[in-house]
Amino acid sequence: QVQLVESGGGLVQPGGSLRLSCAASGFTFSNYWMYWVRQGPGTGLEWVSDIKPGGGNPYDADSVKGRFTISRDNAKNTLYLQMNSLKPEDTALYYCAKDRWGGSGLGLRRRIGARQPAWADFGSWGQGTQVTVSS
Repeated sequence: QVQLVESGGGLVQPGGSLRLSCAASGFTFSNYWMYWVRQGPGTGLEWVSDIKPGGGNPYDADSVKGRFTISRDNAKNTLYLQMNSLKPEDTALYYCAKDRWGGSGLGLRRRIGARQPAWADFGSWGQGTQVTVSS
């Protein structure tokens, strides 16, 4: 069965850093687009970043651009999100998610166009890891 397990969240001060990890199993990780999304207090589901199967980061949300870096290690079946210069508005539950389909074609963001993502758009997602940015 598909399993995605996020870790690395915690309480940090503004300006601090965290690195989130997502351990994947039960599918051919290297063949799937992967995504980080988040839900903050009082907010809906938001894009954070995405990465194609072989690497590369074609999209970062404007709110995190220049501060967050998505990466993956296909040999370890692990997805990462390096989070620097954290702000209170980054406080959220962070999830990794996989695409419904394998292959290196268009990612989900481009496939769904202008509408916001929904959980059903993703193949699977993890339990989430909480990031709280506060002094």
